[in-house]
Amino acid sequence: MRKDIILLGLAYVLSQFYRSFLSVLTIPLQRDLGATAEQLASASGLWFLFFAASQIPVGAMLDRIGPRRTAAWLLLAGGGGGAGMFVIATAPWHISVGMALLGIGCAPVLMAAYYILARDFPSSQFSVLAGLIVGIGTSGSIFSSLPLVWAVDLMGWRGTMAALSGLSIAAALGLLAIVRDPQRLVVENHGSLLDILKIPAMWALLPLMTVCYLPAGGFRGVWTGPYLNELYGADFDTVGVVALILGIAVVTGTLAYGPAERILRTRKWVIFGGSLIAAATCFVLIALPHDAMWRSVILIAVICFFSACYPLMISHGRAFFPPHLIGRGVTLMNLCGMLGVGGSQIITGRIHTAITEGGGAPAEAYNALFLFYGAALGIGLIAYLFAPDRTD
Repeated sequence: MRKDIILLGLAYVLSQFYRSFLSVLTIPLQRDLGATAEQLASASGLWFLFFAASQIPVGAMLDRIGPRRTAAWLLLAGGGGGAGMFVIATAPWHISVGMALLGIGCAPVLMAAYYILARDFPSSQFSVLAGLIVGIGTSGSIFSSLPLVWAVDLMGWRGTMAALSGLSIAAALGLLAIVRDPQRLVVENHGSLLDILKIPAMWALLPLMTVCYLPAGGFRGVWTGPYLNELYGADFDTVGVVALILGIAVVTGTLAYGPAERILRTRKWVIFGGSLIAAATCFVLIALPHDAMWRSVILIAVICFFSACYPLMISHGRAFFPPHLIGRGVTLMNLCGMLGVGGSQIITGRIHTAITEGGGAPAEAYNALFLFYGAALGIGLIAYLFAPDRTD
């Protein structure tokens, strides 16, 4: 592991933090800014949508100017500026702007690491190293749980976000100084996204790529706090503890998928089996009454664990990309994944509001959310049945 790969992995910790910290700040943001659950869900969705929209230019930038400048400049402007927006926020729309900027700033970090792995490392090592980087980075989901609660208690949420803005700027400057670009490829035709979409396997892979992370992204991104508070009256500290548990579930799931592929010698069926378990657990939560908080937490942790096949899905797709299209190929897959989560945040926010404002009980609203997640995974799995299995 080169030092630039390690630094990109550490920068990815910030990316994972920023996509999930809002669920823990729900209570203070509602209190201080008057933000509603739907507004915070939409703001969280904007992170994913702007992250996704950035993937197309990021893919072209990786192939043309390299990962060093692509990752460093976007993280500097978007990461530092987005966190800084929270510091001066006085209305809910300021949170939305901040989340959009953070999505742009975080967009190139993981893809820059994947680009370097795909170009400079043996293909047989890609899925394990990719999973390791995501495993390291997903610790950001842990830092955005109970440690974030402690930081807010110590410095307030504005002071905490000011510190994170400074940390993002420092990480970006470190990337600019340390990351090494792979040797430029000399090709007559740089290709385009259309060339990626001409690969038949993509049409079976992309639907599941779009939905595989929805439940984990949804609950770690925004719904942990509202779910626990509305159904069980949980306080700020309890939300932090549960967010920590779910973060650990995502980390361990991410780290487990790579070795499982090597042991079982299949990518497709490891991904299929894990996603099927996640979908089934969504329906179990619907069938059971919401009368035992820790039982529900354990089941949601199971969903988060088995929804962590994201890097293995990208590894599956990367096996079909020619060298000169690797940057655009992996960013296209990442675009689909983030677009799915971002759109689902907005959709689930509206589902929650429609049911609760229509007189429905909170349990009904969250059953509808679990139904949405389970059905989406089911549709993705049907398409994935037609994907060819390919390992390195």
